Amino acid sequence: MSNATSDATSDATSELITADLVDLDLAADTKEAAARSLAVRMRDLGRVTDLEGFLADVAAREAQMPTGLDGGIGIPHCRSAHVTSPTLAFGRSAARVDFGAPDGPADLIFLIAAPAGADSDHLTILSGLARRLMNEEFTGALRTVEDAGEAAALIRGDEPAPAPARTADPEPGPAPEPESEPGLAPEPGPALEPEPGPEPESEPEPESEPERVFRLVAVTSCPTGIAHTYMAAEALERAARDAGVEIAVETQGSAGFTRLDPAVIAAADGVILAHDVEVRDRDRFAGKPVVDVGVKAGVNRAAELVAEVREKAARGDVRTPRPAAPMDSGADGGDGFGTRLRKWLMTGVSYMVPFVAAGGLLIALGFAIGGYEVDKAPSVAKHFVWTESASWAALLFQTGGVAFGFLVAVLAGFIAYGMADRPGLVPGFVGGAIAVTVSAGFLGGLIAGLLAGGTVLAVQRARVPAVLRGIMPVVVIPLVSSAVVGFLMFLVVGKPLAALQTALTDWLSGLNGANAVFLGALLGLMMCFDLGGPLNKVAYAFAVGGLADPNDGSLKVMAAVMAAGMVPPLALALATTVRGRLFTPAERENGKAAWVLGASFITEGAIPFAAADPLRVIPSAMAGGAVTGALSMAFGCTLRAPHGGAFVVPLIGAPFLYLLAVAAGTALSAGLVVLLKSATARGAAH
Repeated sequence: MSNATSDATSDATSELITADLVDLDLAADTKEAAARSLAVRMRDLGRVTDLEGFLADVAAREAQMPTGLDGGIGIPHCRSAHVTSPTLAFGRSAARVDFGAPDGPADLIFLIAAPAGADSDHLTILSGLARRLMNEEFTGALRTVEDAGEAAALIRGDEPAPAPARTADPEPGPAPEPESEPGLAPEPGPALEPEPGPEPESEPEPESEPERVFRLVAVTSCPTGIAHTYMAAEALERAARDAGVEIAVETQGSAGFTRLDPAVIAAADGVILAHDVEVRDRDRFAGKPVVDVGVKAGVNRAAELVAEVREKAARGDVRTPRPAAPMDSGADGGDGFGTRLRKWLMTGVSYMVPFVAAGGLLIALGFAIGGYEVDKAPSVAKHFVWTESASWAALLFQTGGVAFGFLVAVLAGFIAYGMADRPGLVPGFVGGAIAVTVSAGFLGGLIAGLLAGGTVLAVQRARVPAVLRGIMPVVVIPLVSSAVVGFLMFLVVGKPLAALQTALTDWLSGLNGANAVFLGALLGLMMCFDLGGPLNKVAYAFAVGGLADPNDGSLKVMAAVMAAGMVPPLALALATTVRGRLFTPAERENGKAAWVLGASFITEGAIPFAAADPLRVIPSAMAGGAVTGALSMAFGCTLRAPHGGAFVVPLIGAPFLYLLAVAAGTALSAGLVVLLKSATARGAAH
């Protein structure tokens, strides 16, 4: 008996949803309360290990985009390290809960929890549920079912949804017309083949061929790839069927995706991209009319999108919208130029950083092993002695120098990529290389990337004959844009930028006294204001840019930036250690990890604390960062490695004073956090 019971229990826990995960009388008046109520059921079954951590992940996903859908449905969902197995909880709320759907609050609420490494089989089940939510019979059955076990079985698909509550309708019987009766398990989208119409009705009319069916391809994707991806696909397939249009949909979700057949794309008359993350390989759709929208539009306005792409095709409008680059993928269409400019620049910086890290650490190791004369060593290609440390030091130094040689070109190339996707890479890299040639340096790379991206966007807007469209991305755009960027960089902006770069280098070289201390404090404030956000990245990019043409001033700036960036996580780790009672259990656990993150120069380690209590944590972090940056500059600490934190201390000039600066800022920030939280706790007690 006990064996049978344990077998049953293990089977139940392996199921996506059980009766214990169903609440047909969900009592909650906010989406947070609804998520918590359902998450508690998951925790009680051992599916969630840390309730607060999981709910924080759910809230973070909800902040990206509301999860309410038309038809009274809420689908809060996330992937989380606190989930042990893919799990779904269902609640039915008579009071209805607002999840941000355009048509009002939801009465059917599905909380979907996927582990950080969820397997594709379970994610496929989740995607199937997402598709079935578009079926009115399925949602109608969930609104009338009275037993939790039956509801769980219905959601799992163990039993079909009861025929519609309107039992007077005998339609599901004799009329086998799949087009008008979608059923609970909808068929995958129809293949893109001409439908053989029922011709032998009256007379064969050879001259009046049936009109060719309009063909569509679509791609859907959302940030987590669990729900909206598949719901948009289902909505588009239904809308296409209703409009008499053939469609094939590629769902780029967490369960992986199967690429559309190139022949199917070639035969398509139009493309719908419903996505909130970058569409992979979107060049496949070049030369086709494209409607490019967010994934929720694919769910809520599918019929309008089908009509819109048909109108575009009728007009011959084949201009493909500007692709969303990696840093642009979450952008709102209404973002201003300043926001988009920052994202383009950060795209370039994010791709440049690995070159900086590798090159900087190799150069620093070369100096550490071979001394400061290593830069005068002959080329290791001509002279290398296996048994001499000087030769190994020269090898490290020269390899790092080669990596550094790519910095400006990579920066420019990927700024252009951020603006115009892959067509921007060639002119961007060419412009960056020219910036190095004319000694325009880091500033030249920034301008070259923007010029390259802008040039490509201008060329893409030009109307070209159909015969040239196929060679535009490979021949025409690289040729024209590289020529334009070359002209501008060599003959127009190159020399002024080189003069400006020289002036900036000279200013950094002459930094001393109060000027240096003030700059260190300012950079420390920037590093700690948004903890890895845009302002932090601007300060870091400024420091890294100085390493492309290093001098004493730029090496001091790099040291100050890294020292200040280490302070916030170290300070919160210290605060949770000395006054743990002021923090939640989850924060105390995060505090343990923050020691390592801070020592590694990962400022983002303080984000969980700042998100929970920004008014006390962020000002405290900024105060400590400013003190550390100022002290580092005052002590004359230098750093050739752009990353590494405490692990590259042997490569730092004046390492003991550097650690003293970090310790002072950490102590100040931790003390302020404890003081402010204690004052709040005392005020609440009174």
